[in-house]
Amino acid sequence: MSFGKFFSRGRKEQQVTERMADHIDLLCEACAIFHQCLVSEDRRLARKVPDMEREADVIRREIVSTIYAGAFLPYLRPDLCRFVSLVDEVFDLLQETANIFVYRTVPESLKGECIRVALLNLRMCELLRITYGAMLEGADLKEKKLGLRIYEKKIDDIKYGLLRDMMEIEVDNFWQGRLLGEFIDNLTGISDKIEDASDHLDVLNVSMR
Repeated sequence: MSFGKFFSRGRKEQQVTERMADHIDLLCEACAIFHQCLVSEDRRLARKVPDMEREADVIRREIVSTIYAGAFLPYLRPDLCRFVSLVDEVFDLLQETANIFVYRTVPESLKGECIRVALLNLRMCELLRITYGAMLEGADLKEKKLGLRIYEKKIDDIKYGLLRDMMEIEVDNFWQGRLLGEFIDNLTGISDKIEDASDHLDVLNVSMR
């Protein structure tokens, strides 16, 4: 039985799956805005991300409330809530990264690779959305999961170069250096969170077999 057929049995189930899609779509939009703000160096765009994170948190609470109001069989509820929480963790890390960008300029020598990582994060988020849709249809997820791992590996490779180059940058004080280090860690850590969410889709897929 496909997830789509299983999830469409009731109004509450349909509402949850639609809002879960909205949750991921909003994350994709936030990743796109953050990528754009790095390219343009427009800090006003970075300030939009926390607003979107708050909107996402409202969606998350709505989903969890609907699930425990009777949507789905009890054995599926914890895994559904866990997936939503994992997506929310991506939002949290993206928000932290955007907040640092508001106060810490990315050095020119690191800017190009940071933009590249932000774009790969966006592509991973878009692929997570596609993977979620495939799960609803009961399709095989292996190819999409492989794509996510390839993106994640590319980001890991870039991270090591960024950390190496960061060591050569002169900073005015300890806090400037610390903020830059946290920015790089957060930016390159977003992909790990997206992969965690993707891995949990496998758990949901197995739960229906």
